[in-house]
Amino acid sequence: MAISNEAIEKMIDGIGVSIISSVDESGFPNTKAMLPPRRREGLSAFYFTTNTSSMRVKQYQLNNKASLYFFDKRFFRGVMLIGTMEVLTDQMTKDMIWHDGDTMYYPLGVTDPDYCVLKFSAKQMRIYQNFKSDTIDLSGWNV
Repeated sequence: MAISNEAIEKMIDGIGVSIISSVDESGFPNTKAMLPPRRREGLSAFYFTTNTSSMRVKQYQLNNKASLYFFDKRFFRGVMLIGTMEVLTDQMTKDMIWHDGDTMYYPLGVTDPDYCVLKFSAKQMRIYQNFKSDTIDLSGWNV
């Protein structure tokens, strides 16, 4: 692999936009830009906030297959992670991810029923750099 875990993590942490994808009821991919992950556990788990009432939450509840994409346009490189997305509504997880100012999105605060956490668990990674791509199975890899 041409790029280290540390370099990938630094790239992800420095990017202001996350691209997430879900699968709709007809089996077609749906992609959108989101704020960066609120929390990251290496390259294996990523946590995002969203509205429980959103279309994306409904899609993940029906089909948990998902992907994340992060790119660095300056160096024309990117990483796609393929895995599953869980919709978490337990208070402990919501408290863990909550930031001051989130009432702008969730006016009832950390207990707002329209506030939930998306947890993405990576299974595979595809790295693009220097006009080449590498695919890595993450199931047995220390990420």
